[in-house]
Amino acid sequence: MRATALFVLAGIAEIGGGYLIWQWLREGRPGWYGLLGGIALVLYGVVATWQLFPSFGRVYAAYGGVFIVLSLLWGWLVDKKAPDSFDWAGAFICLLGVAVILWPRS
Repeated sequence: MRATALFVLAGIAEIGGGYLIWQWLREGRPGWYGLLGGIALVLYGVVATWQLFPSFGRVYAAYGGVFIVLSLLWGWLVDKKAPDSFDWAGAFICLLGVAVILWPRS
């Protein structure tokens, strides 16, 4: 449960940070959007270090699968772009990969 919560927290920080920078640079929002986005991205980097798994590469590989799912959810909830069946199938495959990477070691 701890690992999952940290992956979700890191994902929200990374996606949210990237989204704020996107809004600043691509949508003409004020500079403080970019500043908050940068802070969120730094927070993402810090949160990832809180994982108990000893391998940086495995943590980031597993996080990649979680990031894909969270990105689809973000797009659906924030940008109002609903994922289609291919998106969900790909996300499911990615989560299977996360399970293969982490499960034997947790």
